[in-house]
Amino acid sequence: MSDSNHDADSSVSPPSASGASALWPGAFSKADLRSGFLVFLIALPLCLGIAMASSFPPVAGILTAIVGGVLATFLGSAPLTIKGPAAGLIVIALGAVQELGGGDVVLGYKRALAVGVVAAVIQILLSFVRAATVGIAMSPSVVHGMLAAIGVIIISKQTHTVLGVTPEGKEPLHLLAEIPHSIANANPEILALGGVALAILFLWPLLKFKWAKLVPAPLIVLALTVPLALIFDLEHQHNYTLLAHSYHVGPEYLVTLPGSLIEAIAFPDFSAVFSGASIKYIAMFALVGSIESTLSVIAVDAMDPKAKPSNLNRDLFASGVGNLVSAMIGGLPMISEIVRSKANVDAGARSGWANFSHGMFLLAFVALAPGLLHMIPLAALGAMLVYTGARLASPAEFRHARDIGNDQLLLFGTTLVVTLATDLLIGVAAGIALKVILHLARGASFSSLFKTTCEETREGDELKLTMHGTAAFTNLLAVRKRLATLDSEIHRVILDLSDVKLVDHTFLSRVETMADEWPDASLQIVGVDGFKASSEHPHAVRRKA
Repeated sequence: MSDSNHDADSSVSPPSASGASALWPGAFSKADLRSGFLVFLIALPLCLGIAMASSFPPVAGILTAIVGGVLATFLGSAPLTIKGPAAGLIVIALGAVQELGGGDVVLGYKRALAVGVVAAVIQILLSFVRAATVGIAMSPSVVHGMLAAIGVIIISKQTHTVLGVTPEGKEPLHLLAEIPHSIANANPEILALGGVALAILFLWPLLKFKWAKLVPAPLIVLALTVPLALIFDLEHQHNYTLLAHSYHVGPEYLVTLPGSLIEAIAFPDFSAVFSGASIKYIAMFALVGSIESTLSVIAVDAMDPKAKPSNLNRDLFASGVGNLVSAMIGGLPMISEIVRSKANVDAGARSGWANFSHGMFLLAFVALAPGLLHMIPLAALGAMLVYTGARLASPAEFRHARDIGNDQLLLFGTTLVVTLATDLLIGVAAGIALKVILHLARGASFSSLFKTTCEETREGDELKLTMHGTAAFTNLLAVRKRLATLDSEIHRVILDLSDVKLVDHTFLSRVETMADEWPDASLQIVGVDGFKASSEHPHAVRRKA
């Protein structure tokens, strides 16, 4: 087994000057340039839309992606991931602007930047204490429940943008309840723009033509909605009448940008950085951003099992430094973003130069053609976010959780509902607490959940690990760390769980994901055949009958 596993980074310090040569992204290739250009086309509207939905200036999202591409590439970030703003952090950023500003959006934005600076420093410190792998132990059902809640929140807010209506409500449940009213009072021209965008986004992936796979749907959205906005003359304030009703349109329905990138730079306001509200958002940015980024890196690594697994702590360091710079100049928080990273891998990227290229293309476009960005309708960006939210909260996510077991559906649903009713931290905490309670109800002792007993024996190229007590998400990191420190002569690992009382979904799924990355070794889990499973899913929770 190769010792270059994700957890092997526990013995490697984050980047330093002495290791700078090892951080070079590798040889530049045309494939990286091509991949970077494709990701740039996808990232451009999404960066604008994510910033807009976060109550940040639209250009802030592009600033983040530029820093993530140009800077993070040379700090040891996972080579095939794309750094930039993510929909998963919209809710946190928006909440920070609204709560810290007290109604003043500009003040809230600058105070949110200060929160981003402190959160970035915490991420850097977490990378030095090698804490990135903690995210691996998060329950997939809790994480997906959190993301589904974020998707619902995005839909609740951006649907009104697509309709061209300003809602009265502020909270997600109120905004959802207002959607029928907004539909009845929709601005027809804005709805036409948003409707065309939504139709393209949902229907484009269904096309079977090869050329359709090569052209990203967001590019088609812009190609159709920008000319339509010109036809509607949105750049000039005016009223129009349709079916005896009068409607108003104007530049407020288009992206607003500063005259240059220099004018886009904004600096943090640290006047309230130690307030209770700021500390809450610092924790959410640091923890949720780190966990989501780490899970994205693992997912991207799994797309290419032949490649050397990324160093999670070094990638967290790169994200932390990128976030520090981004927040200091007015940008959003960044993570290793999964959708753009998958597009990068699918386009044939070979190294970190693809991430660098995508950042440079964004920099060149914003510097040379800011006027074109101003012609993008907000309704089109809102539609892209509604589509993103619909994917996060897709019914397929509910079905997937149910297929694993009713307990996972309960974890998923609890996290979703509590997050919608309160906030992300409380929602995630509720999901984790419920999982511990369920394990205790199944017979696991509290001590066994947090104490790992594992014996090992070796015969030739085979290693056998025998666990005692409980094999749960709380025990996962110790097992992963032990497997990551094995030498390359091991070609078969047997994990014997016959003496544990409980095996949970997180433990099974994460261990098998890790094994899929081993190029020269296999994993066999034994001892659970007589256990009672919560469903027929191979990763369902199992306990001794």
